[in-house]
Amino acid sequence: MAFGPASRLGVALFEETDPVELVPGRSEEEVEVVIKATYRQVLGNAYVMESERLVVPESQLKRGEISVREFVRQVAKSDLYRSRFFTSCARYRSIELNFKHLLGRAPDSYDEMKAHSAILDNGDFDAEIDSYIDSDEYQAAYGEFIVPYIRGYKTRNGQSMVQFTHMFQLLRGASSSDLKGNLAGIRPRLNSLVIQNTATPVIPPSGASDGWSFQNPSLSSRTRLGSGAGEGGKVYRIEVTGYRSGAVNRISKFRRSNQVFLVSYEQLSQEYQRIHKMGGVIASVTAVN
Repeated sequence: MAFGPASRLGVALFEETDPVELVPGRSEEEVEVVIKATYRQVLGNAYVMESERLVVPESQLKRGEISVREFVRQVAKSDLYRSRFFTSCARYRSIELNFKHLLGRAPDSYDEMKAHSAILDNGDFDAEIDSYIDSDEYQAAYGEFIVPYIRGYKTRNGQSMVQFTHMFQLLRGASSSDLKGNLAGIRPRLNSLVIQNTATPVIPPSGASDGWSFQNPSLSSRTRLGSGAGEGGKVYRIEVTGYRSGAVNRISKFRRSNQVFLVSYEQLSQEYQRIHKMGGVIASVTAVN
């Protein structure tokens, strides 16, 4: 089952769209649908020009010489995929995208990411791709003839809430692209979160709310209040989403996706009131020391 109203989390299209499968006796038009769905999933919803399409593997699929799984393998091993999601990305960004594109989910643990990093230590990009497509998980989820699809936003056996929230760091709606649209760029989204086994707020993408979207902030925020002050030197880190300035003109009020405030224990109540008055939503409160 999906967590919460799908329309508010930006995954409604995934909920409403059936998996794309290549069935016996398919028409040429139906095969073309499979091909386009494969490009869309494996290439992270990024635009593919006609000149970039893999003509030979497409022809093999149309003639029934290869399965959908083998076509997925060819796309994932192509120079097109390699240049977009491997050579131009940090290693752990590449790995987390491989999980998303080929298994439809986020990595479950740091050990899982390290195992794939070890494959890349040997300089074997093809073996890294094969490790997903030849896995029992891939076979159970997609088999030979279903195009991989996003499924990590659904709860499943053995999945913790931490793992579930990490999927939304990689998925910001059905129209988002893995090449564009995120301030983190080519840097990993999950590296520190997976290492520390830390959950993150599940925040609607900007199109599903009142104009703001979540971006994981740095602890070194420019805004620090009462750092080192208070009883026993205790300081609390308040993460705020949807924060806006106190401008009088409501039309011109700016919004920041995220801010972090460091305050003493004595200031917590006062700071809560100020944040809510300014239209912010408190996503988390954690002790710093």
